[in-house]
Amino acid sequence: MPDAVVIGAGPNGLVAANVLADAGWDVEVLEAQPEPGGAVRSDRGAHPGYVSDVCSAFYPLGVASPAMRALDLERHGLRWRHAPAVLAHPLPDGRCAVLERDRDATAAGLDAFAAGDGEAWLRLCGLWDEIGEPLLRALLTPFPPVRAAVPLAVAARRAGGLRVARSLLSPVRSFGAHEFAGPGGPLLLAGGTLHTDMGPETSGGTLFGWLLAMVGQRYGWPVAGGGAGELTAALVRRLESRGGRVRCDAPVASVVVRGGRALGVRTAAGEPVRAARAVVADVAAPLLYGGLVGWRDLPAALRADMDRFDWDHGTFKVDWALSEPIPWASPDAARAGTVHLSPGLDAMTGYSAQLATGRVPAEPFAILGQLTTSDPSRSPAGTESAWAYTHVPGRVKGDAGPDGITGTWDERERTAMAARLEDAVERLAPGFRSRIAGRRITAPPAFGVHDANLRDGALNGGTALLHQQLVFRPVPGLGRAETPVAGLYLASASAHPGGGVHGACGANAARAALAHASPAGRLLTPALGALTRLLAP
Repeated sequence: MPDAVVIGAGPNGLVAANVLADAGWDVEVLEAQPEPGGAVRSDRGAHPGYVSDVCSAFYPLGVASPAMRALDLERHGLRWRHAPAVLAHPLPDGRCAVLERDRDATAAGLDAFAAGDGEAWLRLCGLWDEIGEPLLRALLTPFPPVRAAVPLAVAARRAGGLRVARSLLSPVRSFGAHEFAGPGGPLLLAGGTLHTDMGPETSGGTLFGWLLAMVGQRYGWPVAGGGAGELTAALVRRLESRGGRVRCDAPVASVVVRGGRALGVRTAAGEPVRAARAVVADVAAPLLYGGLVGWRDLPAALRADMDRFDWDHGTFKVDWALSEPIPWASPDAARAGTVHLSPGLDAMTGYSAQLATGRVPAEPFAILGQLTTSDPSRSPAGTESAWAYTHVPGRVKGDAGPDGITGTWDERERTAMAARLEDAVERLAPGFRSRIAGRRITAPPAFGVHDANLRDGALNGGTALLHQQLVFRPVPGLGRAETPVAGLYLASASAHPGGGVHGACGANAARAALAHASPAGRLLTPALGALTRLLAP
């Protein structure tokens, strides 16, 4: 009987398993798919000679997160690889905003858009120097961040206190207009905001955009050398070196609950797997509550809360094997690992509005990855392994474009949406299509086949909007990994702090399990239960 059973070998599940194994626990991870990784996997699905990343690819939070850094995965074979530039946003007129690895170089590029914008960027970098690391620790540790709160409060007061908080919680459009005279700086920030399901007018959007930009400025947005699967492989090797086990093709059908406590799980094959101390679920909240755990074992209020759970937008992705690098009209875009595709902030607002009303965007904002530019091992010399994705409504009500896409995502609709993505590239890189040697299209339903947590390509385990963050994630309560079932802990991106390959959700769940299993846990468990009932009766 293992001390802990972890459901799911995605990054959060594997980080949780490693933290528990470091504490001396015997850990078994059960994964439904034939291989571990969840959304962190690679293959040769677009072309036999090219390595593609099945879902995620670039990992700014992977190199910045204290939870991931503490695992020292480089000792287990992981190698981070960086493109010459972090991020580019080319415009139709040939200009290009570039996030360079060096902040002064980024500032110099923004000065070309408008005099003084470079200085404005350096002020944002200075704010990061003041509060960035304390903020990361506060955001990526269990909520409330008791230990991280004091250093963050001191740093925030020194940086400007409530004025800084107000700025970071503002919409990125208004923040960009206050800070910059030209479009370059706002585009770098707004693109980061749109990595979530926020738009340029969403409150709190500046925080996400600034955080991603500054992490890129400080750490870069790297890929895993050899493919995303190498990040997973390093996590598995580390776990196995500590006696943990990962069992694939072992889907879990239910969590076994007796007397309000999780005793283990039952697999789809009917095999019971007992857990002496804890069950840790790297499972999206709607799949855990009312799914693996029946409603009879959960409070009635939780069912009502889960009826109001909001997923983030769906995702549509295309992988390409290119015979040559992308022929960008702006040469600076060729140096970046990640390229944002949109003609400007107004177009990004239009795209967000169409998503909000359930329509497939006519001109999608796309995030494009140049994998070979970042890691030359991904394809033969002189070629490029690339991909792009965009968001689409989880439930399609109409098509803002001309193709009548309904959300069935049959071959006609997949082809039409892929053409929109390729049109977006072609407008900024004439001749792009002529270099396509292989292609794979991943429509929203296929993401759930890769990883059941990614329903229709919802990448963040639930919306990133403020009403489902902190004490509201995934439902009103404490924003912690504990669940209403003793000994069961939520480790997926549905838990605080949410989406991104940072491992914090898994690490937080593992630390909660360790705390409750300690002698002091005899007091902690009822105290947290009482506090949760007080806050969310």
